[in-house]
Amino acid sequence: MSHRTITFILADSPPPRLDKALARDVPEQAALSRTRLSRLIEQGAVRVDGQVMRDPRAQVQAGAQVEIGVEEAEESHIRPEAIPLEILFEDADLVVVNKPAGMVVHPAPGTPSGTLVNALMAHCGDNLSGVGGMKRPGIVHRIDKDTSGLLVVAKSDAAHHGLAAQFEKHTVERYYQALVYGVPEASDPRLRGVRGASFEPGNILKLTTQLARHRTDRQRQAVLFQGGRHAVTRARTVERFGTPPVLALMECWLETGRTHQIRVHMTHAGHALVGDPTYGGKRKLPKAALPESTAEAVRGFARQALHAAVLGFDHPVTGEAVRFEAPLPADMADLLDLLRPAG
Repeated sequence: MSHRTITFILADSPPPRLDKALARDVPEQAALSRTRLSRLIEQGAVRVDGQVMRDPRAQVQAGAQVEIGVEEAEESHIRPEAIPLEILFEDADLVVVNKPAGMVVHPAPGTPSGTLVNALMAHCGDNLSGVGGMKRPGIVHRIDKDTSGLLVVAKSDAAHHGLAAQFEKHTVERYYQALVYGVPEASDPRLRGVRGASFEPGNILKLTTQLARHRTDRQRQAVLFQGGRHAVTRARTVERFGTPPVLALMECWLETGRTHQIRVHMTHAGHALVGDPTYGGKRKLPKAALPESTAEAVRGFARQALHAAVLGFDHPVTGEAVRFEAPLPADMADLLDLLRPAG
């Protein structure tokens, strides 16, 4: 494995901790996060004035010479596959992809091939992030296999760190479209009794809970109010379908981004997504509400009706604010076309 050495001088008034001082002064092009720097310190890869430093909390002085030895990224074991991709934007640092439903984002024991990462390995060639010590597309967020829509993937280390920081701070704009059972309304007394559910002006449903892996079913997430990870989803009704209305097209947006967040939150509110095999998306519809052929199409929808439609963020290298939109895929668009005469 090859190495590179990064050398620089600590500027005036360095922070009291070594890891913070390095994070402040390390050259930007090195693309080393504070977490990565702490790991390098603990590995003995950092020298200050020729002395190996292994304590991230060590004190340092202005004018000290720092040398950081960084291993160059290894070639990934993931096999490139020439799978067609719909790319909305690409430059030297990142790529924005409209992922089709049915495609897994990252290889796993059950899906070692055919994934978005396999496809990007072939598409990007050698122009890949080395974060984590291995050349691979920088996956900073994911959407479920059977959810369609937008993903941004880092190609450079700088982009990887910059995007990860924005996702961690919850500053990335993410809007989804979802077809759900029922119509969430502020006037619904049932919803007013759902813990964690509230309404904001404009009939915007807000769901605030903790989320964690289900205790007995490891494929599911569960709503909690102690423990787990904080999760906030907002949703507003875009269209209603049926007489009386029995389905709604919702626009959902994330304050946080947890696994299955929209799916589990909407189910918690009593408005599961149509077609969702994990959270009960096969519900009976009142016979008179929809024509039978339309109701059959709803019952037969083969995946959760969820699409990542909008993605906005600050370009991690140029700083430019960028925003991308992806239209509904054919399966959701066709189902909505069937429903609209009944709207």
